[in-house]
Amino acid sequence: MIVGVPTEIKTDEYRVSMLPFGVEDLVGRGHQVLVQAGAGLGSGIADHDYLRAGATLVNNAEELFGRADLVIKVKEPQAVEFKLLRQGQLLFTYFHFAASRELTEAMIDSGATCLAYETLKDSQGRLPLLTPMSEVAGRMSIQEGAKYLERPQMGRGILLGGVPGVAPAHITILGGGVVGANAARIAAGFQADVAILDVDLDRLRYLDDVMPANVNTLYSDRHNIIEQLRRADLVIGSVLIPGAKAPQLVRADDLRMMKAGSVVIDVAVDQGGCVETSRPTTHSDPTYVIDEVVHYCVANMPGAVGRTSTFALCNATLSWITRLADLGLEKALADCQPLVDAINIHDHQATNAAVAEAFGLPFVSLK
Repeated sequence: MIVGVPTEIKTDEYRVSMLPFGVEDLVGRGHQVLVQAGAGLGSGIADHDYLRAGATLVNNAEELFGRADLVIKVKEPQAVEFKLLRQGQLLFTYFHFAASRELTEAMIDSGATCLAYETLKDSQGRLPLLTPMSEVAGRMSIQEGAKYLERPQMGRGILLGGVPGVAPAHITILGGGVVGANAARIAAGFQADVAILDVDLDRLRYLDDVMPANVNTLYSDRHNIIEQLRRADLVIGSVLIPGAKAPQLVRADDLRMMKAGSVVIDVAVDQGGCVETSRPTTHSDPTYVIDEVVHYCVANMPGAVGRTSTFALCNATLSWITRLADLGLEKALADCQPLVDAINIHDHQATNAAVAEAFGLPFVSLK
């Protein structure tokens, strides 16, 4: 199989979808790997590193997409890339379809088979390709929150951990999954006062057991959310329903009860956001203010720490990429349920129920 690794072109995206050792592995299995010139530079990986691993360098995306049977990316195709896809081509990346009708319809029209990292489930029901970037985003959310709580950034002028005699910041985390748990650990390390909310009582019991004493768990109901919004200096939105649009737990009117200069970091913006007033932003222009609340809604947070994120992502994805390349699509459909779960669009049809429901599209089960 011919595997293509293009340069990412989303704004401020510095990750690359494959490391040189992944190229070496695939070439050793008899596959050809095309790497677009400069694809790894944002992560500190030079073209000659790929060449030494056995890759073939190509100069532009048109050639790469035109030759590759399987294209491996980090982020969803951008509008200028839509026309490069073709019938029957395999595309493996983060899609987050439920957040964009334009992307969904373009991929259906293309005829490509779209495999989404974020819906691949392993035998234990976990999301192994989403987890590493969720870990990065969760940890970054506190780092970014600390910065935007500073007064020059329109924040309240709050130090997360306070100082002796001055109370620390209160941080509310909506969702106790991988993002929320990682955010809570970092926030606890800053000595902030932390509350983490979830609807899964077993998950809350687990978090209560493993978290430091300055992290408290609360059941996520409307009453507790409102109470927390009134107290919060920093709110982290980290709710995930795999493949589906994120539930909006914070309404536009709720902002009026929050403190002036408080900050919302909506990590769930990739899936539409769990705050009604969220809209995607970029690392170049990351924030905006509504009702005196600072919103940080960067849709590719891990892209800013490209080297860390690239290594974390590629460590998780390589075994699935090699399995797909080795099996081919037909055998993967027959023999590998996790790869079946990853297929969101196939042969002009929505094959993920949550994606189909998000836009009122017909759902066709691959089973």
